[in-house]
Amino acid sequence: MKRHINKIAVLGSGVMGSRIACHFAGIGVQVLLLDIAPKELNDAEKAKQLSLDSPAVKNRIVNDALQAALKSNPSPVFTKDVVKRIQTGNFTDDMHRIADCDWIIEVVVENLDIKRSVFDQVEKYRRPGSFITSNTSGIPIHLMTEGRSDDFKKYFCGTHFFNPPRYLRLLEIIPTPHTDPEVVDFLMHYGDLYLGKTTVLCKDTPAFIANRIGVFSIMAIFHIMQEMGLNIDEIDALTGPVIGRPKSATFRTADVVGIDTLVKVAKGVAENCPQDEARNIFEIPPFLQKVVENKWLGDKTGSGFYKKTKGEGGKEILTLNLQTMEYGPRQKPKFASIDAAKQVEDLKQRIRMLSAAGDKAGQFYQLFHAHLFSYISHRIPEIADDIYKVDDAMKAGFGWEIGAFETWDLLGVEATVKAMEEKGFKAAAWVKDMLGKGIQQFYKVENGKKHYYDVASGGYKLVPGADTFIILENLSNNVVWKNSACNLYDLGDGVVCIDWKTKMNTIGGEVLEGVNKAIDRAEKDFRGLVIGNDGANFSAGANVGMIFMLAAEQEYDELDMAVRLFQKTTMRLRYSSIPVVVAPHALTLGGGCEMCLHADKVQAAAETYIGLVELGVGLIPGGGGTKEMTVRASDEFKEGRIEEEPLKDRFMTVAMAKVATSGQEAYDLGILRPGHDEITMNQSRLIADAKRSVIMMADEGYTRPVERRDVKVLGRTALGALLAGINSMLFGRYVSGHDAKIAGKLAYVMCGGDLSEATLVSEQYLLDLEREAFLSLTGERKTLERLQSVLKTGKPIRN
Repeated sequence: MKRHINKIAVLGSGVMGSRIACHFAGIGVQVLLLDIAPKELNDAEKAKQLSLDSPAVKNRIVNDALQAALKSNPSPVFTKDVVKRIQTGNFTDDMHRIADCDWIIEVVVENLDIKRSVFDQVEKYRRPGSFITSNTSGIPIHLMTEGRSDDFKKYFCGTHFFNPPRYLRLLEIIPTPHTDPEVVDFLMHYGDLYLGKTTVLCKDTPAFIANRIGVFSIMAIFHIMQEMGLNIDEIDALTGPVIGRPKSATFRTADVVGIDTLVKVAKGVAENCPQDEARNIFEIPPFLQKVVENKWLGDKTGSGFYKKTKGEGGKEILTLNLQTMEYGPRQKPKFASIDAAKQVEDLKQRIRMLSAAGDKAGQFYQLFHAHLFSYISHRIPEIADDIYKVDDAMKAGFGWEIGAFETWDLLGVEATVKAMEEKGFKAAAWVKDMLGKGIQQFYKVENGKKHYYDVASGGYKLVPGADTFIILENLSNNVVWKNSACNLYDLGDGVVCIDWKTKMNTIGGEVLEGVNKAIDRAEKDFRGLVIGNDGANFSAGANVGMIFMLAAEQEYDELDMAVRLFQKTTMRLRYSSIPVVVAPHALTLGGGCEMCLHADKVQAAAETYIGLVELGVGLIPGGGGTKEMTVRASDEFKEGRIEEEPLKDRFMTVAMAKVATSGQEAYDLGILRPGHDEITMNQSRLIADAKRSVIMMADEGYTRPVERRDVKVLGRTALGALLAGINSMLFGRYVSGHDAKIAGKLAYVMCGGDLSEATLVSEQYLLDLEREAFLSLTGERKTLERLQSVLKTGKPIRN
């Protein structure tokens, strides 16, 4: 089906509707956002003597909802100006405007009668052949088609976005028996390529896939907690990042989602799934019922399982004691196996280690996995025919780093089945059949492509998208060089990719060695190089611990060598004889950003949080970042602007340690180059897109750039102006004395030093100034205090 989605209508502007509208606007689509007109005036409208027919009154609900969304944190938009693509209106006056929309998304309240009344209006005005979808998490999709026209039924299905839709990548597509298969195929592809989603085809079963498994997991944990006598703080320590789950773990997730919503979904499954062998798990335990009765529903009411308070010592988070139903200070859990596991960087190794532990934490994991593995096995084929859909849904919807079936593989399917049976849990018959055939794993990797066990055929099939996406961990047989931190993968077609696995993917000596080796090998044997990884973050920057240690011990020669090596590496990225594409995602700070600044091209994920943050730790960018921002300011001088303006803009970006909150915003900060660097909406496609960019540059006849000797620096005149601004900030107490000192050194470098007039200089001249300023700051006591604070608490201090 060939279609273009140029304009959509979102019917309902609540929390989900307004944010779905923002996400579509963020990818460039025109949006019509509609909601009901108010039935009575508010006090402000009465004071202005407005009537219910006034346009401002009729659109108050939709406009207030949109403004609330735009002010929310985290932001639902990539940049603030995308709101220009959203037009608002009300159902009474503006429903006819849906006639020119390609896709109509209904997001009104979870009430079938209300949805049907909205669809009555949609039938009157929609253009035949336009898509209609309902964003629902609980109402059976097929019930919404009753009484509708054939054309409506043909183009209708469920599209379940997860909240917040910008950040949670899951989009469940739920067709009805009447939905045209081509419509389903189109939406699956569109959600993946344009919306950046993991699209999962679901059956029309209660709670679909992610909520069915996710809510079961939470409810099972509630039951295990009571059985083992654990408390909230202990459960959230056991079910968070240590096993590859979000920081919100279990109880914090419930607070964020809304405890009433959790209870509603659990009750819905219990009532509507009479054949579910684990229905008793969905029964609401007394403590949960009491929390709902008290209206402690989580973030929406200000208290739930956790409660924020303001005391003399500042803000404090209190935890609910489920025995006394009173809030008290958080308790630090004590599990020997958890403490030991935190030292293990590899998540798979950590999960194996924790699941085998003999302490109370190990017992919890063994019992939880018995519940989970038994449950997911019995949901095939009820909620999904294919196991990968369950894993995709949990990773994209609930933020699990490793899916449920993937975890089962990790712990050994056969051994785990035996352990489950000893605890009274049974795997579904198809798992036993699989093991009986001598098949020991749900997944296998062949030739870099992931395959899954297909229950229906009893053999393996290629995971859909495996030909489109490049997943580095599947390429273990394609490693052409490695050291203890890095792997250099052959991606095929003459392209290699260097990745590294360190804590927060920080950059130290071994990473720099790996990048230089990758360039050597690429120049010798390949057409080009990608720098990217599949980690949670691209890179949190240089290894602060190493810098602090060398600075504290006054090993300035070692520091000088380390900075020179970093500068040499970024310059090699720029001036190698092969094209180099850096593919950042998530946190891309400091040194990670400097690598991007020196790439031939950046292929960034839409969710890339990138910036030069060194001033926060008492330093300036020392890996070529200060130099490069100066070069870019110099290039803008040629565009006819007042010369100090682009320099000031670049200076403020670095001096204020600005971090782009999206790939799109990185254009505004001058970190990404419009018309040159690209953004990939779906992070799963990032490495493949970066490879494509390398091949394109190589095919066009890539030629090594010439090192710059024509960088215009403005010298004393601009330096004076910047220093005057810094002193004003200091005088107004907007910055500390140490902030001012660092900013002064940054200004000195970016102006080319104390030159009497504007001068053309080389990049190396600026690199030398940058390195000298960086080294001088490592000798400052207050810089050491900032570095030490980051190492101890993860946050810099303002001193």
